[in-house]
Amino acid sequence: MNGQRVAVIGGGITGLACAHRLISIDPDVQVTIFEGSDRLGGIIQTVQQDGFLIELGPDSFITNKPGGVQLCDEIGFSDQLIATDETYRRSLVLRKGRPLPVPDGFMLMAPANPVAIMTTPILSAKGKLRLLQEAITAAKTTDEDESLASFVRRRFGTEALERLVQPLVGGIYTADPEKLSLKATLPRFLDMERQHGSVIRATLAGQKTKSDDQNSRAKAAASGSGARYGLFTTPADGLSSLVTAVEQKLLASNRVTINTERAVVSMHRIDNRWRLQPDGAASCDFDGVAMTLPCHKAAALLDDSATELATTLREYEYASSAIVVSGHRIADFTHPLDAFGLVIPAIENRKILAVSFTSRKFPGRAPEGQVLLRTFVGGAMQPELLQLTDDEIMSIVQQELTSILGLKSAPAFQQIIRYNNSMPQYHVGHLDLVGRTETLVGDVPGLELAGSAYHGVGIPDSIASGRRAAECLLASQKST
Repeated sequence: MNGQRVAVIGGGITGLACAHRLISIDPDVQVTIFEGSDRLGGIIQTVQQDGFLIELGPDSFITNKPGGVQLCDEIGFSDQLIATDETYRRSLVLRKGRPLPVPDGFMLMAPANPVAIMTTPILSAKGKLRLLQEAITAAKTTDEDESLASFVRRRFGTEALERLVQPLVGGIYTADPEKLSLKATLPRFLDMERQHGSVIRATLAGQKTKSDDQNSRAKAAASGSGARYGLFTTPADGLSSLVTAVEQKLLASNRVTINTERAVVSMHRIDNRWRLQPDGAASCDFDGVAMTLPCHKAAALLDDSATELATTLREYEYASSAIVVSGHRIADFTHPLDAFGLVIPAIENRKILAVSFTSRKFPGRAPEGQVLLRTFVGGAMQPELLQLTDDEIMSIVQQELTSILGLKSAPAFQQIIRYNNSMPQYHVGHLDLVGRTETLVGDVPGLELAGSAYHGVGIPDSIASGRRAAECLLASQKST
């Protein structure tokens, strides 16, 4: 069907990627984006203040998933991307109130350097031996879904879970490891167990089978500890510059209309088309709709036209969190802040989840002699903290920074950003839930869903989700 009209509900990076893919593969499609807020980008938001370049949402994206890099290539934006600074490429983890380096080569739960495990002060002698015993621990023979906590206890032991894996993975998903589905979030570790019988053996085998050149590139990417920091990138001018670049590309096509402050308040299927009612505007009809909203918001729009789908979407759970951004003089800390950040195990009983030393990760984020921090609060493990006022949370953060990192003076500035019900929780059974959702979506003509709730929470995952929705929507329209 040529000249079809498609609505994209939601102007975050998923919706923008969806719109871009639509106009890239169909020369006749007309796209209208509806965004409820006064700007595009969703949780991506970059601001500047007093010489600091501040990310109020995510601050980078990983490059071993193609979505982000592919979009940047397509819009001619790749030359704007910068890599992490090698100088401080490592993570810290708190143990009994002391920030200690994560063992070199330990990537989430893949210990590439056994010597570093044996010498780390983070684990007891018993904990080290139990972790390395993973190499001879029998593999599971069944394929049922399993929580992160269950997998790590079974293979590496409780101490490795509590002291290393929980804080490192918790920094990504803000989730409860007892509920987090390994199959939905970190399936490569299940593949390691399945194919090699052990994560350690798989890691070492991978090092042996790579060529020298591949090994040097892999070591550079995985240098340091914690997350695979060598694989991360971000625009020099902040992630909002990527949003702006996509927006400009869409508008230049003359086939995309962007409506901000125009939330869709209802939608109905009428005469084989979708009739959307935007807030404060006349209703309009579309051949197809791509919804890139959080599941609970999508459900509210589908109650009348796809009741079973709406009910299923309400089964997705979300967590809330807050980020306190603060600027400081480096000299105001007794700790040298010689890392990309610090993660806090739940067993430490602190009131913060992690601290990102943002200006240590990427250049151009803080003036000379100063440092930009992003401190994370709440999540699935400590939701009660989000009941506090903004001032109370910011006070807690400063107390924790004083206790842990030796902060001696008030920050040059601080700001809190709350993300209520914004972080989808990939609980055990998540892939089954997604499968049921996609089956139900297939029964609703001219509709696709996309976003971070389904196949990954990162920026590349969200972009890929939007692109898939565009492709599926156009394919289904052509088949009708």
